[in-house]
Amino acid sequence: MANVDELIQALPKAELHLHIEGTLEPELMLEIAARNHIPLKFRSVKEARAAYQFEDLQTFLDIYYTGARVLQNAQDFHDLTWAYLTRVHAENVRHVEIFFDPQTHTDRGIAFESVVTGIHTALEAAGPQLGISSRLILCFLRHLSEEQAFHALEQALPYKDWITAVGLDSSENGYPPKRFARVFQKAREEGFLAVAHAGEEGPPDYIREALEQLQVQRIDHGVRCLEDASLVEYLVAEQIPLTVCPLSNVKLRVFDTLEQHNLKQLLDSGLCVTINSDDPAYFGGYLEQNYLECRRALNLSVDELVVLAENSFRSSFLSAGDKAGYIGEIRETAARY
Repeated sequence: MANVDELIQALPKAELHLHIEGTLEPELMLEIAARNHIPLKFRSVKEARAAYQFEDLQTFLDIYYTGARVLQNAQDFHDLTWAYLTRVHAENVRHVEIFFDPQTHTDRGIAFESVVTGIHTALEAAGPQLGISSRLILCFLRHLSEEQAFHALEQALPYKDWITAVGLDSSENGYPPKRFARVFQKAREEGFLAVAHAGEEGPPDYIREALEQLQVQRIDHGVRCLEDASLVEYLVAEQIPLTVCPLSNVKLRVFDTLEQHNLKQLLDSGLCVTINSDDPAYFGGYLEQNYLECRRALNLSVDELVVLAENSFRSSFLSAGDKAGYIGEIRETAARY
C-alpha cells in the first residue's frame, strides 16, 4: 500500500473546488490579525484550532466568516493565496481553479480591488515560481439577494482578464439556484464561464436548476444526484463534472463517515468525478489527504485513482492541449507504479 500512497503523491493533480478563504490556517489568521490590529477572541493557535469545529454547514460558515474578517488589504489576500499555493505545490498540484467570495469582504468595507489584486498577484507568481497554472472564480453568496449579486458582478467587470468564471456558494438549503438565473445570464453575456454549488445539502432538483437555468459547465459537490436516476443518466451522457469534496462532506455531516461516502458509487456510475478539498484549513485535509483517506476508506484501486486525477484536468478550464499533456503525464507516472 505504501507504493499506492507514493503514487498519489507523484500523480499530477488539479484542484477545482477550493475556497481561498477556507485555507486560512490559525497560524496565519493570528499573524494577519496582529498585523492589522484586529482583535480576536483566540489567545493562541491552539484555541483558534479548537474553534475550527462545527456541527453543520451553517455553524461552519459562522466560523469561516469570523476568520475572513482579519483580511483587510491586498497583501493579506496575497499572503493567504501564496500560503495555499506553496502547500499544494508540495503535493504535486499543478493546476488550481479557486473560488473567492468578494461579498464577504466588500460588505465589511474592503475594496473589491484589494481582494482580487492580492489573489491575482499570488496566482500570477505561482506559474513561474511553482509551476502551478490557475483560474479564478468569483462566487456569489446565495444567502444574499440577487441585487447584491449583480453589484458584485458589476465590480468584477474591470477584472475580466483575471476572472474566468462565476459560481454560487454559501448556505444551500432554501436558496435554489434559480434565484440567480438573471445574474448568471448577465455574467455569461460578459464572457464568464459558470459553475455552481448544488446537491450537497440541497436536493437533486438544485442540480437540475443549476444546469438548466444557470447553464453551468460543472457542478460543485453534486453528491445527491444518485437520488435521481434520470439526472444521473443525463450527467453521465453529457459528462458534466462533479467537483466532490469527501472530507468536507464528512465534516459537514453530509455523510457520517468517509466509509459511507458515495464517491465510489459515483465513479462506478460513469460520472465524471473529481476529488477536492473545499475549505481545507477547517476540514482537516488538503487535496492529497483527501486522496489518501478516500483510497483507504473506500478501497480505491490504482485505476480509480488514475481516473480521478485524469478527471481533475479533464474537468478544468484548461485548453484541450494542456489537458491532454497532463493526462499523458498521469499515465506515464502511473506506469511506473
